[in-house]
Amino acid sequence: MLTGYKNVFQRILSLICRRSYHESISQTLACSPLSSHSKLSALRSSFFSDPSHCSIRSCQLSTHLHLCHCYSFSCSLSHSSRPTGPMDLKEVLKVLEQLAPLSLAESWDNVGLLVEPIKCRPIKTILLTNDLTDSVMSEAEAMNCDLIISYHPLLFHPIKCLVSKDWKQRLAIRAITAGIAVFSPHTSWDSVKGGVNDWLVEGVGSGKVSVLSQAFSSAPQSHKLEFTARSQEELNTIMAELKGMNSGVNLQHTAVSSETDGFFVSLICPDSGLTPSVQTLLQHATPSQSLSILQVKKRPLPGYGQGRLNVLDEPVTVAAAVQQMKSHLGLNHLRLALGAQQTLESIVSTVAVCAGSGGSVLKGVKADLYITGEMSHHEVLDSVAAGASVILSDHSNSERGFLAVFKKRLAGHLSNSVTVALSRADRDPLEVV
Repeated sequence: MLTGYKNVFQRILSLICRRSYHESISQTLACSPLSSHSKLSALRSSFFSDPSHCSIRSCQLSTHLHLCHCYSFSCSLSHSSRPTGPMDLKEVLKVLEQLAPLSLAESWDNVGLLVEPIKCRPIKTILLTNDLTDSVMSEAEAMNCDLIISYHPLLFHPIKCLVSKDWKQRLAIRAITAGIAVFSPHTSWDSVKGGVNDWLVEGVGSGKVSVLSQAFSSAPQSHKLEFTARSQEELNTIMAELKGMNSGVNLQHTAVSSETDGFFVSLICPDSGLTPSVQTLLQHATPSQSLSILQVKKRPLPGYGQGRLNVLDEPVTVAAAVQQMKSHLGLNHLRLALGAQQTLESIVSTVAVCAGSGGSVLKGVKADLYITGEMSHHEVLDSVAAGASVILSDHSNSERGFLAVFKKRLAGHLSNSVTVALSRADRDPLEVV
């Protein structure tokens, strides 16, 4: 129906970049780029019959902060009493979700319940491990474990078959055969307040801690549509059509009347309602000429996200920081790269950490010292050249110590009939020889 405008989207984006057109929100646009490419691409090809009549812009309108499912590891969950009887898998998963919502995990991650037994049985024994290996699985089988919580996901990439020649698939088969469920929290534990990264950053001392890569509310993406209507009658007709096209979708709108311009309407709709709403508005002359689409930016979750920066209350030397981290991680050896012009006696006032492989999260962060599990050779060189010293512990050594902390917290929210154990077989595959 709408043809002949192949370059509409490019023209719309050019409007976004014109300072004169969006002077009032230029600061917002600078830090809030459009991100719903797939949705906007659909709009490009289907909706806009006249590029001079419609604009798309991004703003920092905030959704309501959905914290009802976001808890920190340090919270007591005092609103719910501790279970007293046997617990099934679903009940334990609910506790895990309360402690660290899976929505906090990175989009690329594979978290949650990865292996579910065919027959349900009460959860009596839970085994915590950083990695699920053959030796850890043998340990779980020997202790008649019901649930393995493996920080790293056993299954990460999509699989087309389940065969024993692949070691990870073989472990999944063994788990199913033994009736053991497997759950992985991975980056949801990294992101949550009081989680892995907060534990890691405590190793060098107390201070003012902030998040390096901010997490945002998991509320569904929504959009704000602004348009004008000539009269109350036209407005009523449009709203009736919008509600008819968006059956079951919650649409919120406000309308401000003007003696000369009719009604200025602001409509909030969820992502699922964007397409039918725009289609409806473009069928009316006045709204189609004035339509503006704004993407609602999600609110940040304070204290949640990847990586941490610690401005120390009491600065320490590089040498002291190394010793403190050895004690915190329970290691005899760490790898150290001194920053340019730095020595072991150089003062460390700011520390940036990221559990696991932290090169991408730590890149460009202004800090005297980086602490992570592993970095590539060139990431270390870049960090050192920028003046930051680097401590590497090997990947899982930067995470494993948190399991002891989590064991106590989890046990405090489970029935007394459930035993939570730390794996004795779990260890980093690398060792100093």
